[in-house]
Amino acid sequence: MVKLDKCKWMAACSQQDLCEAERIKRLKVDYSPPLLLNIGLALQHVLVQVSLCTLVVGALVEEAMRERIAASVFFYSGICTLLQNYFGSRLPLVQAPSLDFLIPALVLLSAQAACREQCEKSKEFEAPTHPVREFQGMAIVAGLVQFSVGLSGLSGALLSRCGPLILTPVLCMLGFSIYREAALLCSDHWGLSLLTVVLLVFLSQHLRSCSLPACLRLSQYPIFSMFSVLLSMLLVWAVCAALFHYGHIRPHSVPELLLKKNNFSTTHIQNWGVPNSSSLLFTDPTTPWLNPPLPGLGLPLLSGRSIAAGVAAGLSSCVSSQAVYVLTARLLKAPTPPAQACNRGLSMEGLGSILAGLLGAPVGLCSSVANACTLGLSQCGSRGAVQLAGVMLLVLGVFLRLTQLLTSIPLAIHGAVLSVTYTVATAIGITYLQYTDVDSGRNIFNTGFTVFMSLVLPRWFRMRSDFIYTGEPSLDIFLQSCLMLPVFLVSFLAFFLDHTVSGTLSERGFEQDQDTQKIRSLADKQHRASQSQEGVYEPPELVRRVLGLPGLRIIPFFACSSPDVEKIVETSPEMSSLLPQ
Repeated sequence: MVKLDKCKWMAACSQQDLCEAERIKRLKVDYSPPLLLNIGLALQHVLVQVSLCTLVVGALVEEAMRERIAASVFFYSGICTLLQNYFGSRLPLVQAPSLDFLIPALVLLSAQAACREQCEKSKEFEAPTHPVREFQGMAIVAGLVQFSVGLSGLSGALLSRCGPLILTPVLCMLGFSIYREAALLCSDHWGLSLLTVVLLVFLSQHLRSCSLPACLRLSQYPIFSMFSVLLSMLLVWAVCAALFHYGHIRPHSVPELLLKKNNFSTTHIQNWGVPNSSSLLFTDPTTPWLNPPLPGLGLPLLSGRSIAAGVAAGLSSCVSSQAVYVLTARLLKAPTPPAQACNRGLSMEGLGSILAGLLGAPVGLCSSVANACTLGLSQCGSRGAVQLAGVMLLVLGVFLRLTQLLTSIPLAIHGAVLSVTYTVATAIGITYLQYTDVDSGRNIFNTGFTVFMSLVLPRWFRMRSDFIYTGEPSLDIFLQSCLMLPVFLVSFLAFFLDHTVSGTLSERGFEQDQDTQKIRSLADKQHRASQSQEGVYEPPELVRRVLGLPGLRIIPFFACSSPDVEKIVETSPEMSSLLPQ
């Protein structure tokens, strides 16, 4: 009897090890799933990207232009996604607009409205300009900032000095940063949002080990967890279509919710509260099929205001993108991104933002947090699926009917998807505390202070938008944007405190190699990577040969070999804790 139980236990352990080995295999970036799974994973990434695009474009663009602008954003997101996966960081990341562009754009929009009101009161003449043209100028400036930071090698140099006590608050704030916007979208219909959240949790967690029946071809794959986001969105979308057909619900637009909740300064959208008249699962027959992604409002407008907002958006997106690189590597059990991969990634994002701004998109592009977190929910890191998603986004941007269909998904579903996916970033940030002394008063204060102030200050400056007044409108917009961007704020505070408040290396999560005397993060040493650095981050052979030319290796962007890790100066141990031990 004992022998029989031992055999059963060994068989169960063997089956468990086999499942774990299969899971690690699916996390590899060079993993090639079957064709049907690849298409499903790509479509899942597209739907998650649609959630971000609907939020950003819906808040900035009036109803009459919303679908065409969304189509152009999809098209340039597809181009930037392919550039990122072939020439950039090489991580399986989808490029999308983000809060790093939305918040400065809203500040810029409020400044435009205030300027028009002032001109009307003083009866001065001002040449009419469309707000989207100024947004395009902001996107170009943000892209130039991204490209400059990547090309100069500044991004890789700063990341090498970021230890666990900087990554923890930045990644946590990356997840917390969406809570207001996600709640705003969920307020469209809380019942549908709750249903979507329940389905997402149930499929991704409770059914994560369940597979299809053995008689089917894909029985060895955990279909429910791999497609938890896709299945949840499609099921609730079908429920919404049925309720809409019988007249029980009415879809809303983002400006309607903004006016209802008064979460933003809404003076600039008083005339945009047009109900979303598009039917669910059906398109308008008068809408043309093809939509060439060409600029339709004229050349971008580079004003002092757009330049100021663009610089703030570019700086914040650089921080967010590097945090997403670290987050994705952690989820896929890959090595920490080397400096040259971060430099290439930011440079490609900059090129994508510049291209998008020049050709009509109102916002720039950076690595999508929601899509990176979806990799953790699906437990599949296939680079091929993300590349296929990039191709789908290109097709989506050309065919306006398809864009109209996907943008008709109710906002409540988008809010639920963003609420669940962004939680993964917060959880990953918390895991970095294990490499530090969590009982240290220094670490307790630094972490709590940076997270709390990065939540409080943006809210206060949002309520008191007239507090900053220097007499120079461009400087006001820049300061207002920076102080309302939580990720930029938390990165500045965390970096400043970690490098100025004295503490030992072990407290901060670092160690010094006795042989080479180099300082390295304990997170890099103790993280068990299941993939090689070359397999994840090295560009294709042809690109590697071009970048390896002697004349190009002096530029950090073109450097293919990993540079030496810079030494971090150890400060004197703190004499007394800031909090009682």
